[in-house]
Amino acid sequence: MDNHSEAQGLPPGTNEESGASLRSYLIGFGIAIVLTLASFWVSSTNTIYAPGVPILLGVLAIAQMGIHLVFFLHISSAPDQTNNFLALAFGVFITALIVFGSMIIMADLNHQMMPMDKLMDMQR
Repeated sequence: MDNHSEAQGLPPGTNEESGASLRSYLIGFGIAIVLTLASFWVSSTNTIYAPGVPILLGVLAIAQMGIHLVFFLHISSAPDQTNNFLALAFGVFITALIVFGSMIIMADLNHQMMPMDKLMDMQR
């Protein structure tokens, strides 16, 4: 692979002929396994400050998503990847809209709900 194709933003381990190679998939698989094992270790160890565990798990999850996007879905910053990137951004937007919208609805329902002691008094 020459420097010209590297400057175009091809994903790691790919070339212009095949698009993706077995080596690229194996590298991504290896990194994904290491990140998964690290997540299990972080959740089961006492050596990490307890309030920092959720933050570290979030960082490892974001790193794992990045590995999947680059090595398996071949999302890159290349000019010909614009449609893939926009589709990914739209999917993330819709997912966030559904998740956060559901959380707002549930919080509002919880706020509007009658307290449990009054609800129990009504049933008697």
